[in-house]
Amino acid sequence: MTDLFEEVEEQLRSDRYQSLARKALPWVLAIAAAALIAALAYWGWDTWRNKVVADASEKYHAGAQAFVQGDEARARTLWTEVSQSPAGGYKTLALMQLAAFAQRENKTDEAVKLLDQAADAAPDDVLGDVARLKSAFAVLDTAPYKDVETRLTPLMKEGRPYRVQAREALAFAKLMAGDTAGARGDFVVLQQSLDAPDGVRARAQAAVGLIDSGSAKALPGIVKSAAAMPPPMVVPPGAVLGQQGAVEGPAQPQPQPQANGPQ
Repeated sequence: MTDLFEEVEEQLRSDRYQSLARKALPWVLAIAAAALIAALAYWGWDTWRNKVVADASEKYHAGAQAFVQGDEARARTLWTEVSQSPAGGYKTLALMQLAAFAQRENKTDEAVKLLDQAADAAPDDVLGDVARLKSAFAVLDTAPYKDVETRLTPLMKEGRPYRVQAREALAFAKLMAGDTAGARGDFVVLQQSLDAPDGVRARAQAAVGLIDSGSAKALPGIVKSAAAMPPPMVVPPGAVLGQQGAVEGPAQPQPQPQANGPQ
């Protein structure tokens, strides 16, 4: 009799397990299908992203080669195509190249617009702040001081890659706005800054000397000189920059069009 009860109980348990399995099966299949779809979607996205970056890299370097060979029209065409790419790093670099063309043609408003777009597209502050600094220099002698200050102040925060160059630009902006004392104070700080590049310290020393000698009229020339100097930390265009800004290849510096802004 005991064996009979045990057999019935075992049969009931088996039926219960089968019922639970039938109820759980659709959920298990749905979860497995979702995982498969997610894996395929990531694979497709990663493949697409790598192709986008590779295409942007090829066109950007082709544009650089065309520029070196004197074919500026082709360089401009190729960089325009790259500027419309989803590859954030190369898009930023291409927009800065197009802005350099615009500055050389004295199209300041267009250059500033392109540089602002480059800053927005940048995958990190290393590239983004280059564009922001170039944009500030582009309007340094035309925009009201408050506008220039608004552009430069965020770049001077601790940890930003071009805070020294941003402070230098703000000192020039103060000088051109007539705040000679404020400009001199900033130049003195720059002159004594251990983390300032040699070029920045040399320009700061020259500016202080000219202010003290009463020759401030010569300072616009120094401003233009500063604007023409490249920030020392610019990511080389030879590096492959994807949407996340990862460097995937050796850095090979490429020339950029010369313009009034920092290159």
